[in-house]
Amino acid sequence: MADDEAKKAKQADIDRKRAEVRKRLEETAKAKKAKKGFMTPERKKKLRLLLRKKAAEELKKEQERKAAERRRIIDERCGKPKNVDDANEAQLKRIVKEYYDRVYLCEGQKWDLEHEVRKRDWEISDLNSQVNDLRGKFQKPTLKKVSKYENKFAKLQKKAAEFNFRNQLKVVKKKEFTLEEED
Repeated sequence: MADDEAKKAKQADIDRKRAEVRKRLEETAKAKKAKKGFMTPERKKKLRLLLRKKAAEELKKEQERKAAERRRIIDERCGKPKNVDDANEAQLKRIVKEYYDRVYLCEGQKWDLEHEVRKRDWEISDLNSQVNDLRGKFQKPTLKKVSKYENKFAKLQKKAAEFNFRNQLKVVKKKEFTLEEED
């Protein structure tokens, strides 16, 4: 019996300790749930929505500003349209001359800008080639297809042209082989 009571007391002690641990874990879980943090999922959703709205407004403002700037520049470059319906011949000549001068000026500016762009492109390509030279990276040239047999045939022809039979002959000084006419 003493053995059973000791076992029951030991089991009761284990159960009590388990209950204490369970109670402590539940309290910490409740504390975590109660705190929950500042950024709840609902707040995150609202914040994202507000940020999207703000970004859309900024984008619209930027587009309107760019459109106004574009309109201003076009008006500045083109000027106001002239009234040609009520003008006499002298006024029409003056208006046409003003338009001609403006077109001439614009074409000159356009040519200057195109020339500057070409010059800068050339400078950029030159600098790129210099950088590649410094790095040791070179562009591989496109190789041409060459027949092996044509090359060998050309070498053989060159050797045949160099080969001279007369150089290979021995010089003979005996008189018995001389021509009779020479005697």
